[in-house]
Amino acid sequence: MRKVKRSAIVPYSAREMFVLVDDVEAYPEFLPWCNQAEVHNRTDESVEATLELHKGAVSNKFTTRNSRKEFAAIGLELIGGPFRHLDGGWQFKELGDDGCKVSLELEFEFESRLVDLMFGSFFEDICNSLVDAFTKRAETVFGPR
Repeated sequence: MRKVKRSAIVPYSAREMFVLVDDVEAYPEFLPWCNQAEVHNRTDESVEATLELHKGAVSNKFTTRNSRKEFAAIGLELIGGPFRHLDGGWQFKELGDDGCKVSLELEFEFESRLVDLMFGSFFEDICNSLVDAFTKRAETVFGPR
Protein backbone atom coordinates (compact mmCIF):
# COMPACT_ATOMS: atom_id res chain seq x y z
CA MET A 1 0.00 0.00 0.00
CA ARG A 2 1.28 3.45 -0.92
CA LYS A 3 0.98 6.40 1.47
CA VAL A 4 1.26 10.10 0.77
CA LYS A 5 1.53 12.87 3.38
CA ARG A 6 1.95 16.47 2.31
CA SER A 7 1.37 19.79 4.04
CA ALA A 8 2.13 23.47 3.55
CA ILE A 9 1.52 26.75 5.27
CA VAL A 10 -0.11 29.04 2.74
CA PRO A 11 -1.04 32.75 2.85
CA TYR A 12 -4.72 31.99 2.22
CA SER A 13 -7.52 31.29 4.67
CA ALA A 14 -8.78 27.80 5.47
CA ARG A 15 -12.09 28.86 3.91
CA GLU A 16 -10.42 29.86 0.62
CA MET A 17 -8.41 26.65 0.37
CA PHE A 18 -11.43 24.51 1.29
CA VAL A 19 -13.49 26.17 -1.46
CA LEU A 20 -10.82 25.39 -4.07
CA VAL A 21 -10.45 21.72 -3.11
CA ASP A 22 -14.24 21.35 -2.89
CA ASP A 23 -14.71 22.78 -6.41
CA VAL A 24 -14.25 19.42 -8.13
CA GLU A 25 -15.81 20.63 -11.38
CA ALA A 26 -12.91 23.07 -11.87
CA TYR A 27 -10.13 20.45 -11.62
CA PRO A 28 -9.69 20.03 -15.41
CA GLU A 29 -9.01 23.79 -15.68
CA PHE A 30 -5.76 23.62 -13.69
CA LEU A 31 -4.77 19.98 -13.15
CA PRO A 32 -3.20 18.87 -16.45
CA TRP A 33 -3.65 15.15 -15.76
CA CYS A 34 -7.41 15.52 -15.09
CA ASN A 35 -9.45 15.02 -18.28
CA GLN A 36 -12.86 15.19 -16.70
CA ALA A 37 -14.54 15.84 -13.36
CA GLU A 38 -18.21 15.01 -12.95
CA VAL A 39 -20.20 15.66 -9.78
CA HIS A 40 -23.05 13.18 -9.38
CA ASN A 41 -24.45 14.45 -6.09
CA ARG A 42 -23.69 17.40 -3.81
CA THR A 43 -25.12 18.08 -0.35
CA ASP A 44 -23.93 20.17 2.59
CA GLU A 45 -22.34 17.02 4.05
CA SER A 46 -20.81 15.33 0.99
CA VAL A 47 -19.92 15.36 -2.69
CA GLU A 48 -19.96 12.27 -4.89
CA ALA A 49 -17.80 12.71 -8.00
CA THR A 50 -15.89 10.86 -10.71
CA LEU A 51 -12.48 11.96 -11.96
CA GLU A 52 -10.87 10.78 -15.18
CA LEU A 53 -7.07 10.87 -15.03
CA HIS A 54 -4.80 10.39 -18.00
CA LYS A 55 -1.17 9.63 -18.64
CA GLY A 56 -0.33 9.59 -22.32
CA ALA A 57 -2.80 7.26 -24.03
CA VAL A 58 -3.84 5.57 -20.76
CA SER A 59 -6.75 6.89 -18.72
CA ASN A 60 -8.58 5.70 -15.64
CA LYS A 61 -11.73 6.81 -13.83
CA PHE A 62 -12.54 6.57 -10.16
CA THR A 63 -15.44 7.73 -8.02
CA THR A 64 -15.30 8.96 -4.43
CA ARG A 65 -17.68 10.26 -1.82
CA ASN A 66 -16.06 13.27 -0.19
CA SER A 67 -17.33 14.09 3.29
CA ARG A 68 -17.35 17.84 3.94
CA LYS A 69 -16.63 19.49 7.28
CA GLU A 70 -17.06 23.03 6.06
CA PHE A 71 -13.82 25.03 5.86
CA ALA A 72 -11.98 22.44 8.02
CA ALA A 73 -11.74 19.03 6.29
CA ILE A 74 -12.64 16.92 3.27
CA GLY A 75 -12.50 13.14 3.65
CA LEU A 76 -12.28 10.72 0.70
CA GLU A 77 -14.12 7.41 0.52
CA LEU A 78 -13.76 5.14 -2.51
CA ILE A 79 -16.97 4.19 -4.33
CA GLY A 80 -15.51 2.70 -7.50
CA GLY A 81 -12.49 2.54 -9.75
CA PRO A 82 -9.22 0.66 -10.21
CA PHE A 83 -8.37 0.68 -6.49
CA ARG A 84 -8.54 -2.06 -3.90
CA HIS A 85 -8.19 0.68 -1.29
CA LEU A 86 -8.27 4.50 -1.34
CA ASP A 87 -8.65 6.45 1.88
CA GLY A 88 -7.61 9.78 3.31
CA GLY A 89 -8.40 13.44 3.01
CA TRP A 90 -7.59 17.09 3.40
CA GLN A 91 -7.28 19.19 6.57
CA PHE A 92 -7.40 22.99 6.66
CA LYS A 93 -6.20 24.64 9.89
CA GLU A 94 -6.59 28.39 10.28
CA LEU A 95 -3.46 30.24 11.43
CA GLY A 96 -4.99 33.66 12.01
CA ASP A 97 -3.83 36.47 9.76
CA ASP A 98 -0.89 34.36 8.54
CA GLY A 99 -3.08 32.04 6.45
CA CYS A 100 -3.62 28.34 7.08
CA LYS A 101 -1.98 24.96 7.13
CA VAL A 102 -3.17 22.64 4.36
CA SER A 103 -2.54 18.91 4.86
CA LEU A 104 -3.24 15.95 2.59
CA GLU A 105 -2.96 12.32 3.67
CA LEU A 106 -3.83 9.44 1.34
CA GLU A 107 -3.39 5.68 1.33
CA PHE A 108 -4.05 3.72 -1.82
CA GLU A 109 -3.60 0.34 -3.41
CA PHE A 110 -4.62 -0.62 -6.93
CA GLU A 111 -6.75 -3.71 -7.45
CA SER A 112 -4.22 -5.41 -9.72
CA ARG A 113 -0.46 -5.51 -10.11
CA LEU A 114 -0.78 -4.60 -13.80
CA VAL A 115 -2.73 -1.40 -13.03
CA ASP A 116 -0.22 -0.58 -10.29
CA LEU A 117 2.67 -1.01 -12.74
CA MET A 118 0.96 1.18 -15.34
CA PHE A 119 -0.50 3.84 -13.06
CA GLY A 120 0.90 3.49 -9.51
CA SER A 121 3.91 5.81 -9.69
CA PHE A 122 1.96 8.31 -11.79
CA PHE A 123 -0.89 8.43 -9.25
CA GLU A 124 1.61 8.77 -6.39
CA ASP A 125 3.25 11.70 -8.23
CA ILE A 126 -0.18 13.30 -8.67
CA CYS A 127 -0.91 12.96 -4.95
CA ASN A 128 2.48 14.42 -4.05
CA SER A 129 1.85 17.46 -6.28
CA LEU A 130 -1.68 18.31 -5.13
CA VAL A 131 -0.88 20.69 -2.26
CA ASP A 132 1.37 22.73 -4.56
CA ALA A 133 -1.21 22.66 -7.36
CA PHE A 134 -3.96 24.03 -5.09
CA THR A 135 -1.60 26.68 -3.68
CA LYS A 136 -0.90 27.86 -7.25
CA ARG A 137 -4.63 27.78 -7.98
CA ALA A 138 -5.24 29.99 -4.91
CA GLU A 139 -2.74 32.52 -6.26
CA THR A 140 -4.56 32.55 -9.61
CA VAL A 141 -8.05 32.82 -8.10
CA PHE A 142 -7.40 35.05 -5.07
CA GLY A 143 -4.24 36.88 -6.16
CA PRO A 144 -0.68 36.69 -4.82
CA ARG A 145 -0.15 37.42 -1.12
